[in-house]
Amino acid sequence: MNARAVELTGTGTLTRFLLRRERVRIALWVVAVPLLVLLTAASVKGLYPTQHDLDVAARGSEGNAAAIAFNGPALALDTMGGEVAFQTGTIGLVVVALMSIFMVGRQTRGEEEAGRAELVRALPTGRHAGVAAALIVVAGMNTAVAAAVTLGLLALGLPATGSLFFGVSFLALGLVFAAFTTVAAQVSENTRVVHGCTGAVLGLAFVLRAVGDIGDGAASWFSPIGWVQKTRPFAGERWWPLVLAAGGAAAALALASALATRRDLGAGLVPPRPGPSRATPRLGRPLGLALRLQRGSLIGWSSAVFLAGIAYGWVADDVQDLVGDNDTMRKVIASFGGTSITDAYLTRSLLTVALVGAGFAVQSALRPRGEETALRADPVLATPVSRLRWAGSHLAVAVVGSVVVLGAAGLGTGLTYALVSHDAGQILRLLGAALVYAPALWVLAGVATALTGLVPRAVGAAWAVLGLCLVAGVLGDVLGLPGWLLDLSPFQHLPQLPAGNWTTGAPTAVTAIAVALVATGLGTLRHRDVG
Repeated sequence: MNARAVELTGTGTLTRFLLRRERVRIALWVVAVPLLVLLTAASVKGLYPTQHDLDVAARGSEGNAAAIAFNGPALALDTMGGEVAFQTGTIGLVVVALMSIFMVGRQTRGEEEAGRAELVRALPTGRHAGVAAALIVVAGMNTAVAAAVTLGLLALGLPATGSLFFGVSFLALGLVFAAFTTVAAQVSENTRVVHGCTGAVLGLAFVLRAVGDIGDGAASWFSPIGWVQKTRPFAGERWWPLVLAAGGAAAALALASALATRRDLGAGLVPPRPGPSRATPRLGRPLGLALRLQRGSLIGWSSAVFLAGIAYGWVADDVQDLVGDNDTMRKVIASFGGTSITDAYLTRSLLTVALVGAGFAVQSALRPRGEETALRADPVLATPVSRLRWAGSHLAVAVVGSVVVLGAAGLGTGLTYALVSHDAGQILRLLGAALVYAPALWVLAGVATALTGLVPRAVGAAWAVLGLCLVAGVLGDVLGLPGWLLDLSPFQHLPQLPAGNWTTGAPTAVTAIAVALVATGLGTLRHRDVG
């Protein structure tokens, strides 16, 4: 047996083990990503039922820099396939990349940081078996997503060749970022740093792609997202840009393999920076520690929704031209109330970024469970810190941080809309309209807290609740979902500003529900075993 085969000994066994252990997480990703893309594609078909509607939308988008920066290159927008690729391609690719980043980081550096990789390596397994198993599983997930997207688009009646290229682009980008994450896992010994660094690469790829698509296209060639979009699904497909993606993934995996042989198990090539000899006073308090642990997440989510708000606000002044005489789109936008199409559009935009920002509320409220399963909660609770203060500190970050995230979304939307409309008063107006959704984010944080206290093994259901809110808020009208299903979302009960009118009753009731959920979660957490 040669040396390379020895280094991969046990890969098959570890692959089966990962599939068994991560089956729920794998199923959620593999179902959620295609569902997001296909529901959006179905809504696009509903919004542009005629060729005239497609032509109007194409004329409105082709010269709109903000729309191109947010959605991708404007190719064949006068066809249904081109419009679907334009509206769903970039966001779908970003989500697939995040799937690969989180899964590979969890199964490589996360296993080493938790000490489980050392136990596995004590068995007859090769040096690279764990990484190889993780890559096989993630490659299978990306393949399943690509197949589901392709088949779904075919079921919607889109051309076969374009559907295939569109699905393969998801697979290619997922493999590229799986390889990039593997490299980062060799460099740092902290899982959060691995995710942060690879996420920064994803953000840079998005920016380079946006700059290239707005300009002459040159910058897009330096972006993995740009590589796969150069395949031009539904717009004269070409396969050779996939060679760049394959070459980039192969080069990254070769680099990761070389780096893995030059470091100790559990360590990174770059040693962590020594901390100060004495901790700051605030780290001696539960709230200070919770804020320190979650500040990176808060900054990341706030930055993301701020940028999304900028894109939405930039388009707002042109929304009348973008909608044109498309009756279907007018009805969807006008369903938010008000007499102005622009205000209705801004209302829908703020709801969308609020739903995205709700991801922070769920993630932050679930942090105590993450600390518990990682066995980091035990040393804290061994001090004179009660469970209520410990969990309540993380919850306080979730509550206040939700307001910060919403504020960033409203500020981004307001700033750009104020610039294009030459009305500085829009900043405070849209900032307030975004903050109205805070009680809904608190409800989602309350759901996560209640699950942590009552059914800690089922905390992932909090993300399913957020998914339901996303579908109800973004696609509910287009898909014709029943009213009782829409009413399950707390977002549906809050004032829809700036198109609607402010009322105090609904926000108060939604806040009361959030308080009840939080009280349930914290109360039950006090009476169950930790861990």
